[in-house]
Amino acid sequence: MRRRVLEILPQFSHHEDCRPQARRYVMVAAAIAAVGGVLFGYDTGIIASALIYVTRSFSLSTAGQEWIAAALNLGAVVGALASGPVSDRYGRRPAIIFAAAIFIFASLGCGFAPGQATLIVARLFLGAAIGATTQIVPVYVAELAPAARRGAFVSLFQMAFSLGLLCAFFIGYELAGPPDCWRTMFILGVIPAAMLAMGMLVLPESPRWLLHHEHEKRAISILYRLRGHHEPVHRELKDLLAANEEENGDHGWAALRQRWVRPALIAALGIAALSQLSGPNVIVYYAPIILAQAGLGHSAALLTSVGVGVTSTITTAMGITLIDRIGRRRMMLVMLPMAALSLFVLGSIFLSPAAISGPRMVLMVSALLGYIFFNFGSLSVAVWLIAAEVFPLAIRSKAMGLASATVWLSDTLVSLVTLTLVNALGPTGTFWLFGLVNVAAFGFVWAFVPETAGTTLEEIEKRLRSGQFTHGSPAPEARLQ
Repeated sequence: MRRRVLEILPQFSHHEDCRPQARRYVMVAAAIAAVGGVLFGYDTGIIASALIYVTRSFSLSTAGQEWIAAALNLGAVVGALASGPVSDRYGRRPAIIFAAAIFIFASLGCGFAPGQATLIVARLFLGAAIGATTQIVPVYVAELAPAARRGAFVSLFQMAFSLGLLCAFFIGYELAGPPDCWRTMFILGVIPAAMLAMGMLVLPESPRWLLHHEHEKRAISILYRLRGHHEPVHRELKDLLAANEEENGDHGWAALRQRWVRPALIAALGIAALSQLSGPNVIVYYAPIILAQAGLGHSAALLTSVGVGVTSTITTAMGITLIDRIGRRRMMLVMLPMAALSLFVLGSIFLSPAAISGPRMVLMVSALLGYIFFNFGSLSVAVWLIAAEVFPLAIRSKAMGLASATVWLSDTLVSLVTLTLVNALGPTGTFWLFGLVNVAAFGFVWAFVPETAGTTLEEIEKRLRSGQFTHGSPAPEARLQ
């Protein structure tokens, strides 16, 4: 491979300095790919509005409601794990287009479902498409983006998720009323899926995937379009070739069990699990129920949930602008203690059985939004990024699938036990328990998660192979100079 790359490089030596255009091109590519996050957010949020009317249309039992809600998560686990080998064999770009196509047909299947069984099957396929996008899109963007902006570009996926969630809340509210309104709610999911599929048709394949599959000339051509100058292209190719020469040829699932890969596996899967176990979806999904049970009016509880959605979107946007400057590890270490403190304060408010009003109301809403600000600004921004960065190219897609499946399994677990915890521990005990999980997340990040900001994917792999994965990480400012 090295010989062929060296033979091809002189063909591109005449390229002019096009770095400004290249930066815009990468930004557009990342934004288009991030539409996959809109699919994730929209279908996660729309079920809350649609399920009320689906239950009436099909006279669903409690078990039927649970199966329709849970089918998405079950399908997502399968999609996340199955999409890794698919994107490794056929490419990141075709795999994303295929996932978008499944989402289109599954959304139509949900919208036109004649009965409960059809709807459950369609939701399973919908989940598979979402699980696939949560695996493929972060990897694709990480492999396209330059090291200095990789954090911001990959985190656009989480930003798109927040926007999709907000759209689902507003669309669910606007369409609510007619008995069959749930069908339109599901069918509207076709729009972002079609946008993703059509957008990906004009985007390039990952140059790292192409080089790994011996399409050297095409890989170098795309890399020039993404970087705009021969200096960064030559640096990346040097690192890519060095990493390729160190591969041992094992690209299957067994490669994830290699001892030298273990630190990356611990870091990625730990962040994936803690991103859900730390409680963000408890607030997003169950805050209105918990707050209404605690004496807050239903309208006020729903208004608070809208505030949660807006705060999560603003916070994610802030995280995107800062994550490459401050660093992934530093952001989490600074913000997670504040997230824990917010939950401890929130739990303390419910110690008194008196109705929540006046200063307690202000403190409660402040603590609630404070938790969203600090948790979403740290773990939720970093979760897709860390897993897309820390694994070597040969197993990156499969490992990202495993991390994505861990997110979905953890989300399912939290969804299943939250209301049981509220009944057993009360709001105070529940919020304090999740506060302790945020403290544990801080300890985990301190012990196992390295700083990767401003470091190329190949440099991260080199540190992993040399046993220096969690050591010797210079400050982001030092790397970006």
